[in-house]
Amino acid sequence: MRRAPQETRTYFATFVTAQRRSIFQVTATAELMLNHLQEQRRKGRIELYAFVIMPDHLHIMLTPGHDISLEKSIQYIKGGFSFLLKSKLDVWERSYNEVQITTPDHFESTRNYIETNPVRAHLASAPCAYRYSSAGRPDLVDAAPPWLSQG
Repeated sequence: MRRAPQETRTYFATFVTAQRRSIFQVTATAELMLNHLQEQRRKGRIELYAFVIMPDHLHIMLTPGHDISLEKSIQYIKGGFSFLLKSKLDVWERSYNEVQITTPDHFESTRNYIETNPVRAHLASAPCAYRYSSAGRPDLVDAAPPWLSQG
C-alpha cells in the first residue's frame, strides 16, 4: 500500500479516557504516558510536535513514522499505553478525533491550543507551569517539519 507523502501526514489528535475517568490525575499514570510517548518517538513510530496530558484526555500533534499509518501510530500509543498500565478497566474510548495540519499557521495555532489547554482548564497559571505538556520542553518534542515551519 502506497502512503501519502509525509508532508500531508501531520495531525492533531485527541484521545479520551474511557468514561472520562481522570486517570492522569495520578502522577504515576501521567508519567507512564509521558514516558510512553517518548518511547514512541525513540522507536521512530511518530514525530511529536506538541502534547498535553490532561486528567481525562490527551492532545497530540504528530506525524506518523515513514512506513506507519496514522491508525497504526494511534494503536501504538493507545494500545501500548493500555498494555503498560495493566488496568482491568477499559482505558480509552474506542475512537479518537483527528484533524490534518496543512499550513504553518494551522501548525502554530494548534500547538498553542494544545499547550494552553491546562490554563483554560484552570490546572495551571501558564502553559510552562503544567508538568505534562510540551510547553517550554523542547527536549520532549521534535522540531516542526520543514513543510510546516514558519522560518
